[in-house]
Amino acid sequence: MHADSFTPTHPRLGKFVYKTSLPVLEKLLPAVGWYRENHPYTKQQAANFRTRLEKGEPIFLAGFHSGSHNAGLALVKVTQKNGVELLANNEEERFQGIKHYDRFPVHSLETLIHQLSATGRKPEDVFAYLEAFDQAGFIAFNMRLIGEEIPKSFSLLSRSAWSHAPDSLVNVLKVSATLGERSGIGRKVPIIGQNHHGNHAYFSYAVSPFAHSGETTIITVIDGNGDDGSISCFLARGRSIKRLYSNDSFYDSLGTMYRILSASQGGWKPLSSEGRYMGAAAWGNMDRESNPFYEKIRPLIFLGDEGRVLLNRSLANWQRQGWVRPYTPRLEAILGPPILLDGLWNPDNVIKIDATSDNIDQNRVDKAAAIQMLFEDALVHIIRNLVLKTGSSRLVLTGGTALNCVANSKLLEIFDEDFYERHLGKKSTRLNIWVPPTPGDQGAVIGAAYQFAMKNGASPGAPLQHAFYCGGSYTSREIVAGLAAVEDVGYLHLNNVHEPRTMAKLADLMAFMVSRNAIIGIYQGRSETGPRALGHRSILANPCNPHTLTQLNRQVKFREIFRPLAPMATYAAAKKYFALSDGASCLQHNAYNYMVLTAQARPEAYQAIPAVIHKDGTARVQVVRREVDPLSHAFLVAMGVRLGVEVSVNTSLNIGSPIVQTPVQAIETLRRARALDGLFLVGEEGDAYLAWNKQVSSPNGGTMRINALLSAWRDDTGAAFLHTSPG
Repeated sequence: MHADSFTPTHPRLGKFVYKTSLPVLEKLLPAVGWYRENHPYTKQQAANFRTRLEKGEPIFLAGFHSGSHNAGLALVKVTQKNGVELLANNEEERFQGIKHYDRFPVHSLETLIHQLSATGRKPEDVFAYLEAFDQAGFIAFNMRLIGEEIPKSFSLLSRSAWSHAPDSLVNVLKVSATLGERSGIGRKVPIIGQNHHGNHAYFSYAVSPFAHSGETTIITVIDGNGDDGSISCFLARGRSIKRLYSNDSFYDSLGTMYRILSASQGGWKPLSSEGRYMGAAAWGNMDRESNPFYEKIRPLIFLGDEGRVLLNRSLANWQRQGWVRPYTPRLEAILGPPILLDGLWNPDNVIKIDATSDNIDQNRVDKAAAIQMLFEDALVHIIRNLVLKTGSSRLVLTGGTALNCVANSKLLEIFDEDFYERHLGKKSTRLNIWVPPTPGDQGAVIGAAYQFAMKNGASPGAPLQHAFYCGGSYTSREIVAGLAAVEDVGYLHLNNVHEPRTMAKLADLMAFMVSRNAIIGIYQGRSETGPRALGHRSILANPCNPHTLTQLNRQVKFREIFRPLAPMATYAAAKKYFALSDGASCLQHNAYNYMVLTAQARPEAYQAIPAVIHKDGTARVQVVRREVDPLSHAFLVAMGVRLGVEVSVNTSLNIGSPIVQTPVQAIETLRRARALDGLFLVGEEGDAYLAWNKQVSSPNGGTMRINALLSAWRDDTGAAFLHTSPG
């Protein structure tokens, strides 16, 4: 293979553009209130932070992101005693109801101000506002990419292909002005830009089980791109994090590769395609020797020395011409013509997999399998080099590609005790992995605050136990207002569930309904940050019924029926039905709290809980802990009594939107999902409500279905749970 296939067309021009544009940006941006880490203002703020920390003062920091996907704001509290503590991570998409919302985060900002006010503080009491990107480096690096591939790269200057760079800066300055206005200081609030991959690394490591272990930990950040590369590797111990390597390239991006190929081959929109394509790959041929496309697509990447991964520019064209022409003729000869932007989401273009009728497009799912295996090859290559170079047995995976839970779990299989003994002479040692619930850019928002704090003397806080940090809890009054506003939704006010006895009753009612094959929603407390519903904004269903998968995907979620359903389980049940890896065992398998790893189903699981076993025999397990989510845990215990398994189907409470945030959004989901039998809503004060869709008039749904279930539950238990008459 020719070396030119892996080098820029004009490398010197690209570097020249970068070196000349960066100093200009460094001089211009401070004039509008934005500062890099190397600016005197930032250095003075860092010194002030250290002084206040040494005095024992509590310090509040805010991270934010605006302008590309996943806008939002986070709030942390830093103390000398407890280190960095995450207080909130408000994702704008949840409030807007638009996935990957990329504009001004107005609702996240208002929520942050409200959260500060609840503690008696104002926006000006936040010590610093840290951005999730280094704007100067980001813009200069994008200009470098264009310079490297002139003239073909001129198409990247189109608004559709490159708009997020200037838009991001505009929205950053708007946040600055709005904060200044709301705080009453009469001027823009200064913004400090933070290195994007550093943000990912600092947060993900700080809240991992490894930060206080005293062990050396590897951190990998692999995403579409940051502000100075697309693959970065770090080495951490205690509060010290050192960057080992950055690939210094936006072109050689595994995240962009998977995004473009999953969309242009799967037929879904980018950022919505990756998870679907990963799921579709399980229906393809996952054998490297017999898959008809793997050997043909394998030259797309080059695995070089020191863990380097390079993209073959004679095949990949998306970094030159974006969606105008993402494939070269050579790649098109292998995969066929790409589905372009105007053809995405077309029902005739998306992959079709219907196992119930054996209608499977084997050619396309084999391509999905080949691309998934190619990504796994690159990930294994990177991790292998790091393990051999450092000898570390601790790994934190982050960046958007860490949502590829199938690839994550492959690492657990490969880097086992045998590997460490054969290659490093270490006995009884294996790789231990942890992935945060927010490995994507939602986590970089938090990480901007973590990076600033830890670089300036703060210690990591406590390991993460849950992900319920988005927005706030909603009151009973807000829930009732939402219910009363729609005539086609009926509801009952149940009892307050803050008492253990009444919580157990509610949990048993939920389990009873699910055991009768009802599909229900649960809405409680603060919502989950990150892309996985984990019990506060979830749809729950019977895992023992083999028809649950088809029914839920077709009649409730209105999505592809091959999409797998994940199990939520008590810790005991998770160990009983799934082979939880020893490589994810820290803090009682904390890594399985967030649906970021898959686990192989044990033989007994196939008969007991078939609805949550994917085509490849795995499941994306979520372990539920009593101390973290007492209601969901009580429900699972009740499921054990009702069905003999402390397991439930758990999928996100939404239909074609982000996970719902507000009571109004949850109620609208109930109205749209006509096969969703009931929705349980719990207010901040503990008052519980059961709502249902009155539009459904058949005995199998709506009011008649709810009345029949409630009557049967009362007959079964003799319980008197209802507090008031129906609404």
